Amino acid sequence: MQQYQEHKFSIAPMMEWTDRHCRAFHRQLTRHALLYTEMVTTGAVIHGDRQHLLGFSDIEHPVACQLGGSDPKDMAEAARIVADFGYDEVNINVGCPSDRVQSGRFGACLMEEPTLVAACVEAMKATVDIPVTVKCRIGVDEQDPEAALDAMADAVFAAGADALWVHARKAWLKGLSPKENRDIPPLDYERVLRLKQRLPDRFIGLNGGLQTLDQAEPFLETLDGLMFGRAAYHTPQIMGEVDRRLYGASGPDVSPWDAVKAHMAYLEEQLGKGVKLAHMTRHMLGLFHGRPGARSWRRILTVEAIKPGAGLEVVEKALAAVVLQEPNWRQPNRTLSRGSRSAQGVMINLSPSMRQLRR
Repeated sequence: MQQYQEHKFSIAPMMEWTDRHCRAFHRQLTRHALLYTEMVTTGAVIHGDRQHLLGFSDIEHPVACQLGGSDPKDMAEAARIVADFGYDEVNINVGCPSDRVQSGRFGACLMEEPTLVAACVEAMKATVDIPVTVKCRIGVDEQDPEAALDAMADAVFAAGADALWVHARKAWLKGLSPKENRDIPPLDYERVLRLKQRLPDRFIGLNGGLQTLDQAEPFLETLDGLMFGRAAYHTPQIMGEVDRRLYGASGPDVSPWDAVKAHMAYLEEQLGKGVKLAHMTRHMLGLFHGRPGARSWRRILTVEAIKPGAGLEVVEKALAAVVLQEPNWRQPNRTLSRGSRSAQGVMINLSPSMRQLRR
């Protein structure tokens, strides 16, 4: 477990959310968290546009790729491709409950086939040097979570898995949609804690229903890692505290303003490559959640980032709207771009167009 022990905090793989632009933004808030890709299928990786599916920026490290599949040979080949791309980990999806995933014989339905999952782990471990991990549920349908989770954990660890991330809910493969499967089956954190108590030398991470660090951090007294999903995506400022609280980093937490400032270079680079601003800023909408000006931030990014030719000036305008409504904005050196103008007694840098807007 020693090699994997550093990953106390990770951002879950989330379809249509954790793409490369999302991960690059999240990295501005935490240097240490392990970031996961969206799930990609083995068929797509082996036969599809690999650069489109797997390409990522160096700033994203540490970054893990989640694979969907169940054929050991294909999983090994896809893992080799993932490792060659430079990923730090490859993960097997044994948790997604969608019909499309089930028809491909991967995702949560594999909870009923721990021997097959173990065969995939074994084939992948024989092929790559990076960690091979599994993300699963505590069971599906009428399975007994005690027996189902134990069977999966014992099988994959015996095959050489480096870690097991457990979404602490059952998945109902019939009768519930993927969205309902994220909320309706009750959380059973105690089941995951019992697994760790039985396997104290194995890395067991917790996923499912984690909303705040205050709620989640006590689990690290027993478990090895925390995996946040929707809460981190919708309120990303949570991640600004992670490095200090969980990794012992010195210095202040990363504020939402710090994150925007740091992210501007990435946005500018990607705009220069032809990426549309809205494809990147859609992941930033929740950054100021709960703060004065959050609605203006969301509105400006939502409405103006989709316009033809939208550039950094849209982000600057949105940030200026937040600054004007933030009563506690007193920290110096919040510089963004060129030129400067005072906002509530604090110097922030704005482009010429933004200085005109503020007059």
